[in-house]
Amino acid sequence: MSESLPSRRLLMIVDPQVDFITGTLPVPGAEAAMNDLAEYITQTNGDYTLKIVTADRHPFNHFSFKNFGGRWPSHCIHDTVGAAIWQSLVNPLYLTAGDVRFFYKGQSADIEEYSIFQNQEAKERIVRIINNEGIDQIDICGLAGDVCVLNTLCDGIDLFGRDMFNVLLRFSPSLDGGTALNNILNRP
Repeated sequence: MSESLPSRRLLMIVDPQVDFITGTLPVPGAEAAMNDLAEYITQTNGDYTLKIVTADRHPFNHFSFKNFGGRWPSHCIHDTVGAAIWQSLVNPLYLTAGDVRFFYKGQSADIEEYSIFQNQEAKERIVRIINNEGIDQIDICGLAGDVCVLNTLCDGIDLFGRDMFNVLLRFSPSLDGGTALNNILNRP
């Protein structure tokens, strides 16, 4: 009889940035969800081998912005307060076990990257990390559930399979109230 190895879990937090919480593109319920996530990270100290945080890091003239013909208000412009990680997450991320790695997306003015896996460099690095660390479960959450979390989840499923992912819905508020994310989760 062989002993089973302990689970190697990764926490992936998608875009927990000021502009999506109290800034130019706020997601309903995001502030409470991110503050609760900070508490969750502290309470689950030691449960995660690694924590990955993704973040939009847009140039001022990103084509997705309304001022430049896009559908979104200007948001997460690099080196602005709106692009910063939500403050209540900082200490829990760094003061709990498991390394923290940041990955940025949307840095090119003419490319949309709703998913971190749409950024080729980030995708390759994350795949390497997951393989090297022997990760067998990714708990994913963040903002917004129906946009960047959903796209990251779908791309992640294409890479690693559905069984690799566990969506922490409580920490994934959506602009659409959760409809799109729930539809993906309830598909066979």
